[in-house]
Amino acid sequence: MAHLRKLDSLKIIERCQVSPPPNCVPSTTLPLTFFDIPWFFCNSIQRIFFYQFPHPTHHFLQTALPILKHSLSLSLQHFFPFASNLIVPPQLHLSHIRYLHGDSLSFTVAESTADFTLLTSHSPQDVRNWHPLLPTLPTPRLEQDGTRVFPLMAIQVTVFPNSGFSICLTFNHFAGDGKSLHHFIKFWASLCKAKGDLASIETSLSLPSHERDKVKDPKGLKFIYFQELEHCDSKIMEFAGLVRDLSTNKVRFNVVLDLEQVEKLKKWVSLKCATNDSGALHISTFVVACSTIWVCKIRSEEKKANCFSQECDELCHLVFLADCRDLPEFSLPSTYFGNCLTSYIVAIKRSELVGKSGIVGAANSIERQVRDLKSDALRNAETLMSDYREIGKPGKSVLVIAGSPKLGVYQTDFGWGKPKKCEAAHIESSGSISLSECRDEKRGIEVGLALERTHMNKFTNILQEQLHNINKL
Repeated sequence: MAHLRKLDSLKIIERCQVSPPPNCVPSTTLPLTFFDIPWFFCNSIQRIFFYQFPHPTHHFLQTALPILKHSLSLSLQHFFPFASNLIVPPQLHLSHIRYLHGDSLSFTVAESTADFTLLTSHSPQDVRNWHPLLPTLPTPRLEQDGTRVFPLMAIQVTVFPNSGFSICLTFNHFAGDGKSLHHFIKFWASLCKAKGDLASIETSLSLPSHERDKVKDPKGLKFIYFQELEHCDSKIMEFAGLVRDLSTNKVRFNVVLDLEQVEKLKKWVSLKCATNDSGALHISTFVVACSTIWVCKIRSEEKKANCFSQECDELCHLVFLADCRDLPEFSLPSTYFGNCLTSYIVAIKRSELVGKSGIVGAANSIERQVRDLKSDALRNAETLMSDYREIGKPGKSVLVIAGSPKLGVYQTDFGWGKPKKCEAAHIESSGSISLSECRDEKRGIEVGLALERTHMNKFTNILQEQLHNINKL
């Protein structure tokens, strides 16, 4: 065990590497598909889980940690891309994911004296509270021929004595999308809960499919996207993301919309759309949650409050993603491991969003984009990379929707019950909000946000007023 090192309220107990069991995974190369290439624009993704564990640290290290590491190793036998590297040669179109015998991921164990109850609450807290709990990906290597080698995952387990522990995964989106990540996490969790006995649970666990040759590319998007990348500034390979906000003067908090609130929002928006002769719309929980949060956030931006300026004619952008695995034009198995997301960009003038019918207009636009997905998942896909570059320019208003209630994050049980809290930790720097199902509220929705404190107060007041007005109807 490594020596102890003090870091703020964190004490590093161990740093190690975890790999698949020896001789279980052959050296493998996975080609990139057109679904992967847009993630050159993405910064690291961080997903954190908090679990209750009312025992001292030594008890955790003796009982829980060994099986966590053992089951992780067994899981990487099937989910080996997370122990692999992204290989980026000078000729970008030759980029690929490579696993070599002995490849591994970084695994850190730490102890924290931070307040576990505060960290797992929905109440506002300084975004820096979580920073010691988040692992960073190892530094990329540069080989002699100019090829860059990017590790794809790092994991940190942090113990809070007599309270609980957290598991945080930092990963490069090239390895896979949210569905692939949570397939891996749930597999690992189930194996850990079964004490590493795969035979006892293999009938209930599905293995990932790595058959990337089954991804159809009827529009030649892989070639188009790589052509776009060749003309981009090389700094794109630093995975800076669409939005990069490094402000530390932020608070992290959650908004929970319960089933009653969601149903009232859906009914209110549907009635307004019918009044406006918008046609037959399917107003889903996703549509009303995104439109309500987006509009309230825009309205709470003080510098945009005066809508007599040119700024009110600027376009505000909402970016959301949709899984394509089960769409007829792809027909991929639900267990397909990798990226299989299509992106949609909704653009509305700021003046319309802050207006009286802002939520209805936003819901209408989002719903139509969702409908487009069902009729043509790759509509406007040819311009996706250039669209990303455009909305990623400084000063653009962009809100990215991360996560999905369909991922079932609170069903991730390592043997110590469902998570006390689960969150997309990267939203503070990526211009995102996160969506998940509620831990304790059936069919409700949980929204994670990170805003500057004054902005948060205004946002909360505007949201509460909006919900109050709808409740009176």
